[in-house]
Amino acid sequence: MAKVKCKLVGEDGNAFAIIGRVSKALKRAGMKDQAKEYVEKAMASPSYDALLALTLEYVEDEAEASEE
Repeated sequence: MAKVKCKLVGEDGNAFAIIGRVSKALKRAGMKDQAKEYVEKAMASPSYDALLALTLEYVEDEAEASEE
């Protein structure tokens, strides 16, 4: 399955901002169930690094996508 593209680099490094941005991108792509699942897992992430790793399981950073 192709991942939804979401801008992560150069944006606010606040964990809640990232969660909101990714959730919104997933919902826009018609992936409402995945957005809910992502938010639940993201809110339980033990660290910022764990949150970023989880995020990249759900979306592709637009900056990385444009480099390919």
